Amino acid sequence: MSPRAKQLLRAVIGLGLAAALLGWGFPKVAKTTWGEVFDQLQRVTVVESLGFLGLVLLGLGCYTFTFTGSLPGLSQWRAFIVNICGSSVSNLLPGGGAVGLAATYTILRSWGFRNRDVSTSAIVTGVWNTLARIALPIVAIVMLWFGNDGLPRSLTSAAWAATISGLAIFAAFVAILASERAAQSIGRGLDRVLGPLFRRRKRTMSVSELVHDMRGRINEVVRTGWVQMTLGMIGFFGFYYLLFVLIMRTVGVDMLPLGILFAAFAIGRLLTAVGVTPGGVGVTEIASVAALVGWGAPPEAAAAGIFLFSIFTHLMEVPLGALGWLAWSMSPRVKGASGEDEDEPARAVTP
Repeated sequence: MSPRAKQLLRAVIGLGLAAALLGWGFPKVAKTTWGEVFDQLQRVTVVESLGFLGLVLLGLGCYTFTFTGSLPGLSQWRAFIVNICGSSVSNLLPGGGAVGLAATYTILRSWGFRNRDVSTSAIVTGVWNTLARIALPIVAIVMLWFGNDGLPRSLTSAAWAATISGLAIFAAFVAILASERAAQSIGRGLDRVLGPLFRRRKRTMSVSELVHDMRGRINEVVRTGWVQMTLGMIGFFGFYYLLFVLIMRTVGVDMLPLGILFAAFAIGRLLTAVGVTPGGVGVTEIASVAALVGWGAPPEAAAAGIFLFSIFTHLMEVPLGALGWLAWSMSPRVKGASGEDEDEPARAVTP
């Protein structure tokens, strides 16, 4: 079976699994029916929906600061385009992060950014994003503890798993900065992932070669941009949590304290990294609604809220991504830009 056929098969299986989890598993775990869920969704007005969309855009806008902090010379508008384009691709395929990363490379190279700078940005933002997601259950534990809301065993286990994972990722990141061998290992891993995606494109050097001097570049990016990148992540998750709370209040989950809602939100954001379905769809919804119902939320209201939140934070990124690809197609390019790391680099143009 060819690599393309394997990728297509994985996509079909992943989409089928997501459909099964949402269509059958989601209402079953929530102890409700789709009819009751849709009845609950009728409470949401058009004005409220527009407000929810505005919060999504604000969250995505905050994330541009994480992008621009990791890639000097990238404007906020272009960071927004790259983000929504990459996310739309990632949300359509199981394990679509690699395809989204390839899309990011393609777009940024067309604007004149060097491969090594894009590689550095990809690693740094990936680490920042992952650490932020696994920190959420830990923050939820603290909120529940101070709020005297109790510490559910499932959340405690998730927090411990997140802590261990976070320490492992942080240790790997430090190893990259301290060891040339570790940096080369990361480069070879990226090369294996991205190589098939660029097999039709002539490459003058491998990703492994591009990260030869990456330790110094990562050090510089972290030194100058860590505050901006961190604030960008806080803003991104902050607006998405506000969106989560407002949606829950709108559909009728109005008896649970904010700490419990944050815990359910944290579980869902952590599980978006599960690559068996596109963007973890189905997995995140089932886990989140199980937590809310287990903590006393009305089943139909909890299911409606989780479903609506998924629409705005996952499905909505697909049409936004289409607009992003359109904006990129009309944006000025660097003539002859290939992303190759030559002695005299092409200058990235800024709109």
